[in-house]
Amino acid sequence: LPGNPPVQTKKALKQRFLKLLPCCRPKSIPSLSESKTVLASATLSSPGFLADSVEDEFELSTVCHRPEGLEQLQEQTKFTRKELQVLYRGFKNECPSGIVNEENFKQIYSQFFPQGDSSTYATFLFNAFDTDHDGSVSFEDFVSGLSTILRGTIDDRLNWAFNLYDLNKDGCITKEEMLDIMKSIYDMMGKYTYPAMREEAPREHVENFFQKMDRNKDGVVTIEEFLESCQKDENIMRSMQLFDSVI
Repeated sequence: LPGNPPVQTKKALKQRFLKLLPCCRPKSIPSLSESKTVLASATLSSPGFLADSVEDEFELSTVCHRPEGLEQLQEQTKFTRKELQVLYRGFKNECPSGIVNEENFKQIYSQFFPQGDSSTYATFLFNAFDTDHDGSVSFEDFVSGLSTILRGTIDDRLNWAFNLYDLNKDGCITKEEMLDIMKSIYDMMGKYTYPAMREEAPREHVENFFQKMDRNKDGVVTIEEFLESCQKDENIMRSMQLFDSVI
């Protein structure tokens, strides 16, 4: 949203978005011996969450954190049973214990931005997924956020984006918070982009953002101002709609 970057094609956006999600990129499944070593003490109280086979049941027995029941997750999200199964298998490939902490999240994210430093932005994104602020992202946290981003209403998606930018969660976005976000994005893109990014560019983006969003010119952007401004911006609305068929 900040700076209104050019709208990409639906295919390009799909490919880029899926690459950034740890659950949607290929990786070999951990070996049985590795799972046993790392998770030897883990047990599950009851079988059958996302299992379609005996092999699935056995794999689930090595997970430290057992997700909620499939039916419950279907009710809480906008994903089908099959989609939840695919997402869970991918999530467990990256996070065999069933949860991911901030450092793991940053390591996964950094693989897609080797030319820059994505650690700060990954922290902001991790905090947006970690809604109960317990320092970890479970499968439930992950699919809940993903459901909002991909299948939520426009208001749902904008509220999620606002929460991402509202770093201290006080209900408004300050210029300092938005500048931190913009600097983290520029750091993530790296210093060797073409055309080269000017040092003052992040601050210019912030000023443009506030000119557009801060309706009463009080130096902060509230959720009401954010929603109203975004809904009147055709580029933002078009970008939001591109996520409708990512998965």
